[in-house]
Amino acid sequence: MSYHLLKGKTGLIFGPLNENSIAWQVAEQVYQEGGNFVISNTKVAVERGDVGTLAQQCGNAPVIAADATKTQDLKQLYKEYSTHFDGIDFILHSIGMSPNVRKDREYTDLNYEWFHKTLDISALSLHRIITGALPLLNENASIVALTYIGAQRIFSSYGDMSDAKALLETIARNYGAHLGEKGVRVNTVSQSPTPTTAGGGIKGFDTMYEFADRLAPLGNASAKECAEYVITLFSDLTRKVTLQNLYHDGGFSSMGMSEELFNGIRESM
Repeated sequence: MSYHLLKGKTGLIFGPLNENSIAWQVAEQVYQEGGNFVISNTKVAVERGDVGTLAQQCGNAPVIAADATKTQDLKQLYKEYSTHFDGIDFILHSIGMSPNVRKDREYTDLNYEWFHKTLDISALSLHRIITGALPLLNENASIVALTYIGAQRIFSSYGDMSDAKALLETIARNYGAHLGEKGVRVNTVSQSPTPTTAGGGIKGFDTMYEFADRLAPLGNASAKECAEYVITLFSDLTRKVTLQNLYHDGGFSSMGMSEELFNGIRESM
């Protein structure tokens, strides 16, 4: 069902790789709601992923490869974007990767060169993306970045990604404050553990997923459900929501102990 929430709106979606990606699901939902957009990811991701298929499914949406850690790439991206659309009404930042996590490096033994890459890819890229978009942002535009509760709480396998997500959320708040005069909103969505390509790279992800699913009163939120939530943030229905870290996790973030987990632990003692 479509509510035409984004009819006439145009924007950018960063990060889709395959149909398991939250960004992929967001793109499909945006298109269903009447929005048009440019899809962007790194050149390697565009070549190796299924981005072309997504573009076809979304009215032959333009695909522009760009490394969001490189200012020059983003300048070229926005130049090409302007040949397709007049301005930007929405941006999705769904970019994150940690070489340390992928290589199972302990937090107390990080490779600092990799740590810098983690911060650059997963957090500073948001700052670069917004900075490059400033001349094109329409009034009342909405920017959403995906994050995880690991920015506030310790999850042993999340490593330096917890630092990156904390920085990401801070950047979103700071930029949201600076863009308020133009009516531009900047928010982060703290999503449940989601079985994406990036999530699968985290050691012990299955255990994290199962734990969250059991603890959350509504269970984990799927990638599609996250996409539906993001659509509301892109729409004019949330034009006074900004600088927020919005939990989309089935209630996990407010739970301490569920009856099911309590009984399970008690029975194992």
